[in-house]
Amino acid sequence: MLDHFRMFADYNRWANRLVYAAAAELTDAELRESRGAFFGSLLSTLNHILVADRVWMKRFTHEGDTPASLDTILHDDLSALAAARTAEDERIIAWIDGLSDARLSADLTYTPLTNPTVITQKLAPTLGHFFNHQTHHRGQAHATLTALGRPSITLDLAYFLRTEGSKWA
Repeated sequence: MLDHFRMFADYNRWANRLVYAAAAELTDAELRESRGAFFGSLLSTLNHILVADRVWMKRFTHEGDTPASLDTILHDDLSALAAARTAEDERIIAWIDGLSDARLSADLTYTPLTNPTVITQKLAPTLGHFFNHQTHHRGQAHATLTALGRPSITLDLAYFLRTEGSKWA
């Protein structure tokens, strides 16, 4: 099971690099233009993914900052956001690498930002949500990029496993 999550952490880093490289080709106005995604613009969507990752990593590790809301703009500049994204991806990989099977089956207790109810659930399925959430919003980022006339990016896990992630295949 640990290798499954290590693979997803590696995939996450790879997919984020592709999305951020494509975003770097946009004008500032295109980055900020609302395109109907849940968080509006590509810049806001990318900020949200980082915000959510930090919220979850704080719950997992008890370290780092927790933004006050899920629509917080951590960085208004793409290059600063990209640097923060890279650092967070490395943090995620390092943390996952340090997990044990026992930890995966242990309980995680947290309080959601949007609903002050204490929740307890196993870490492993929560990690499934963590990585699925990133994929969900990266899909919105991808849709925004293509709506702006940019070429489609291949972000499929199967493609990753055939290329950069072949060690996991």
